[in-house]
Amino acid sequence: MWKDLGDREAGKLRPYSFSNRITSHRIASLQLSNFKEIVSPHRGAVNSLQVDLTEGRYLLSGASDASAAVYDVQRATEYEGGGLVARHKSIFVVDKQHEHGHKYAISSAIWYPIDTGLFVTGSYDHYINVWDTNTTQVVVNFKMPGKVYRTAMSSLATSHMLIAAGTEDVQVRLCDIASGAFAHTLSGHRDGVMTVEWSTSSEWVLVTGGCDGAIRFWDIRRAGCFLVLDQSQSQLGRRPPLLECSAVNKGLKASTSKSASQSVNMKSRAPHKKVAYGNGSKQSGISRSSSQAKGLVRQRLHPGMLSSQDRATAHYGAVTGLKVTNDGMYLLSAACSFCSDSRLRLWDIESGCNTLVNFETVRLQTSKAMQLAITNDSALVFVPCMTAVKAFDVWSGKTSMSFRGHYEYVNCCWLNVQDQELYTGANDRQILVWTPSRLNFDEVDNGSRNELIPAQDQDNWSD
Repeated sequence: MWKDLGDREAGKLRPYSFSNRITSHRIASLQLSNFKEIVSPHRGAVNSLQVDLTEGRYLLSGASDASAAVYDVQRATEYEGGGLVARHKSIFVVDKQHEHGHKYAISSAIWYPIDTGLFVTGSYDHYINVWDTNTTQVVVNFKMPGKVYRTAMSSLATSHMLIAAGTEDVQVRLCDIASGAFAHTLSGHRDGVMTVEWSTSSEWVLVTGGCDGAIRFWDIRRAGCFLVLDQSQSQLGRRPPLLECSAVNKGLKASTSKSASQSVNMKSRAPHKKVAYGNGSKQSGISRSSSQAKGLVRQRLHPGMLSSQDRATAHYGAVTGLKVTNDGMYLLSAACSFCSDSRLRLWDIESGCNTLVNFETVRLQTSKAMQLAITNDSALVFVPCMTAVKAFDVWSGKTSMSFRGHYEYVNCCWLNVQDQELYTGANDRQILVWTPSRLNFDEVDNGSRNELIPAQDQDNWSD
C-alpha cells in the first residue's frame, strides 16, 4: 500500500486506479469478522438485505417471520471481550405486532434511494408497504394480486418515484409512491415474475426475470418490452475496448463508402439495361432487397414485439436472480436448480447476446428469489450457493472466493462499497459480517513501508 501511495503522490498512478487497487485488495482479503457482530432479532429466515445508498451506514433486513429491522453498522450498540467485539443491535423492528405490519413473510426490503427517511417492504401477504423510518408508520401501501417476490427502485430516477414489483402474477406492476396508485402494468411474462432490477444507466429501463425462464427489458415510457434475451443468441467474450471499436468502425465506414460508390455506378448503368432488354426485373429485385433490409432493421429495433422472439427464453428454469453491472453494459442472471439449468449467465445488454462465460458449476435455491451482489469495478459477483456464498470472476467464470459460515441455505448478500464489507443472510436467521483482514494489511503495510524507506534511513530497532 505504501508503494501505491508513493506512486500516487508522484503522479505515476491515477486517483481512480489507486482507489480501485486499494478496494480490490480489501475485497480479496474478506473473511468472517471476529470483531463485528450483527445481533439479529429475526425468528425466521433472512430474505433481504440492503445498506442505504446515501450514507452507507444503515442496514435494512427483512425476514420470513414478517419482521423488518434497521441497524447502524458504523456505531456499535455495545462491546464485548474487553472492547474487542462490537455488537450492533437493531435500532428498531417492525413485525406482526405492529398495527400495519405484514402478516406473512417479508420477501423484499429496500431503502428509498435518495433518503433514509423511507423504506419499502414486500410480503407474501400480497402487500407492499412504504414506511416512514422516523415514526415507523406506513405512509402508503399497495395491494398486489399475489405473493410479492421482489421490489426495486431506480437509484438514478429524478423524474419518477416508482416501485417495480415482481409477484406470482404474470404482470409486472409499477407502484407510484407520489400518487399511491399503480402507474403501469407490464404484460409479457407467461408465469410469475421472480426478480426485477432497474438499469444502472437509464432511469426508464427495467429488467425482469420470470418463472417462464424469460428475461425482458422494458422502457416504461412505451408499451411492450423492447428486448427479450435468447440463450441461443451468443457472442464470445466481452465487448472489445473503445479504441478497437473505433478502428473497426472506421474500417466499416471505408468499406461501406466503397460499396456505396459501386452501387451508384451500378445504378447509373441500370437504366441502359432496362432499355436494352425491355423488362424491369432488376429494378423489382432491388426494391425487394431494400424492403427486406428495412424488415431486418425493424427486427433489430423491436425484437420484443415479434412473435418468434417474444417466446425466447434466457434459461430453461425460473430466473431467480438478476444483477446489472455498475456501468450498465452487462447483466448477470441466475436460474434455479430443480432442472438441469442451475447456472449463471453473463449477457451483453447492447447486443442482447449470451457472452458464453463458463461459470463453474453451482447449486442454487429453487424456492426463493436470490439477491446477488457485485463489486464496484464489476470484477466479482457474489452468489448465494446453498449454505455458502461464492465470489466468481465475472469475465472468466472461475470461483475466486468461498464464504462459509451459515448453517442453512443463504438467501441474500449485500456488499457495502464504502467499507468493503459483505453482509449475508440465511435460513439460520443470522446476519454475518465479512470484513477485510486486519492482519494481512498490517503485514502488507510493514513490508511496503520497508521497501519505501531508503537503506541509509533504515534502522534495526524500529517496529
